[in-house]
Amino acid sequence: MTLLLGITTPGQAEGDRIQRRTTPVVEVFEGTRNAVVNISTTQVIEQVYAPRGFGSLFDELFPRPRVRRYRSESVGSGFVLHADGYIVTNYHVVARTAERKVIFADKREYDAEVVATDMQRDLAVLKIQADHALQPLPLGRSHDLMVGETVIAIGNPLGYQHTVTAGVVSALDRQIDLERSFQFTNLIQTDASINPGNSGGPLLNVLGELVGITTAIRADAENIGFAIPVDSLREVLPEMLSVERRYGFLLGATVSNVEEAMITETHPGSPAADADVRVGDIVRGIDGTTVINGIDFHVALIGRRPGESILLRLQRAAKIVKKRVTLAEMPQPEGGGLLQAHFGLEVEPMRDRTAKRLGFRRPLGLTITAVERGGPADLAGLRTGHVILHLGRFQVRRLDEVGSLLSAVQSGQRVRLDVLQASRGRLVRRIVMLTAR
Repeated sequence: MTLLLGITTPGQAEGDRIQRRTTPVVEVFEGTRNAVVNISTTQVIEQVYAPRGFGSLFDELFPRPRVRRYRSESVGSGFVLHADGYIVTNYHVVARTAERKVIFADKREYDAEVVATDMQRDLAVLKIQADHALQPLPLGRSHDLMVGETVIAIGNPLGYQHTVTAGVVSALDRQIDLERSFQFTNLIQTDASINPGNSGGPLLNVLGELVGITTAIRADAENIGFAIPVDSLREVLPEMLSVERRYGFLLGATVSNVEEAMITETHPGSPAADADVRVGDIVRGIDGTTVINGIDFHVALIGRRPGESILLRLQRAAKIVKKRVTLAEMPQPEGGGLLQAHFGLEVEPMRDRTAKRLGFRRPLGLTITAVERGGPADLAGLRTGHVILHLGRFQVRRLDEVGSLLSAVQSGQRVRLDVLQASRGRLVRRIVMLTAR
């Protein structure tokens, strides 16, 4: 019998070579590429042309000015937050867009709606209706980042889809000063190559965890890019997701958004209170899904509906207790009445013909149908025909959404509206601050 020692086949040799060449960057890219998306956006702009000097003759021949409508397209990046189709990107990637497409590595494309935005942190959450379960990107932490540690950026720079670059954390707690006295603070600085189109994409550590969201570059410098720390996303994400409002159910418990999902408040008469969920309990699981922190808690509630029963696994002192809670239906205040009472506004959901006239493929927002003379909306310059796209952080297309958002607003409180209007022959989006009366 002959023994063959130290002899490998060509296939084994090739496999060994690939294994030896596989770096942490390769592993991170292969493990996360399906969770990274490209975002293609479209802005519809109208330009009105009316030759000067023709006076009434021109008005008689052409009673309506000629309108040229064109589209401005741009690209950005993002990543999957939740398998149900929630995507995170930068606010500035989608801020002035009429249409958005999310494109995956396998070339699948989906229309996306804006769920919520945070202009101060330059963050936005989108929602797509995917035809399959998506791979979410694991959220890491940024409070323990080390200067000099390896980071990987994946995105869509200059339209080159799913480009990966690697570098190090160059510095922490950087600040960028923008025009109009606006600042981005507490940013991660990195020398991983970031170019236009990377905005909104993930900055990952060698474990494949999200540690930042790429947001800006210095146009006058090389190898200086910036990212929003993931801890900033963690801080604002519960409010942006607003799962109870979005899905219309009421749990009646508030959890902390720090390290553990600790119950900080239960509302009397709510499902949580009736099920003996107590302040100080730490949520460890929901229906078999492990909950480590407050973000896990909110993500686990995505897609729940009124009447659905959930099983909470709670740590109470040194014991684990289980409480079954039946979610109630959230009362929906009358949105139209609140808009009129607080701001002197009457609205209706955008109609198909209005969307078509503005160049949109589908209706979005609420069209203003009447403005009370001398009311807060009138004084802020809002007029009939303007379109309200966002109320606070949230996109609004129905009056019941308005009701849930305005139900807690008090007299004297300032509310931000994102408004679309025609100005000098083009569509313009602007931010309007209204003070509730």
